[in-house]
Amino acid sequence: MLHGMLAVVQDVAMDAEAAKAFGSLLGAGIGIGLSAIGAGIGIGLIGYGATQGIARQPEAAATIQTAAIILAALVEGAALFGLVITILYKFL
Repeated sequence: MLHGMLAVVQDVAMDAEAAKAFGSLLGAGIGIGLSAIGAGIGIGLIGYGATQGIARQPEAAATIQTAAIILAALVEGAALFGLVITILYKFL
């Protein structure tokens, strides 16, 4: 699919620098999109698991909530790492 889009860009008679800029923007958009989708799915699964765990063992709610918050922070950290890599990909 990417090769087809680059072929279309080259058919429009863009110079090499403009095609490279288009490709980097496309790659950056796909990268951050996948990172955000992955983080959303990960946090959703953490919330689902924490809710199920608290429903099954209400006496362990504080422990489960603490673990869920730590895991959500780790998932968000991975999403921010994806953002940084995407920005580096775009500008370097």
